[in-house]
Amino acid sequence: MRVKGDCETSDTIRIEGVVEGSVTAKKAVVIGQEGRVTGDITTADAKIAGSVKGTLNVRSRLELSETCVIDGEIRAARVQLDDGGKVSGALHVGPQGAAPKDGAGPTGQGTKTNAPPPQPAATGRRLGRK
Repeated sequence: MRVKGDCETSDTIRIEGVVEGSVTAKKAVVIGQEGRVTGDITTADAKIAGSVKGTLNVRSRLELSETCVIDGEIRAARVQLDDGGKVSGALHVGPQGAAPKDGAGPTGQGTKTNAPPPQPAATGRRLGRK
């Protein structure tokens, strides 16, 4: 099945075909291995086994399977990427990375913080040497 246009539901949506447009689901978006979305996705939870070209805004948990192909920006509170999954684009993970609770607002607006950047942990050992 092929859908041209935006899809919106107050529940969960499962996509096994092609969607050309944005997808908004209050609860969850599930994209099967044969599913393809060209457009932005906004939801609370998502499980992706197919392909997405667009921005993923996930307020809670995003699961990316080994068969997924993502080309675009990811904003999520938590992300699980299985070995073999392919992601190309910006990745924003954590409370500031997640979409607004109501799913509204432009996705390009981030949250500024005054915290210093993380520093790598030093072990005192050189890699590759014993």
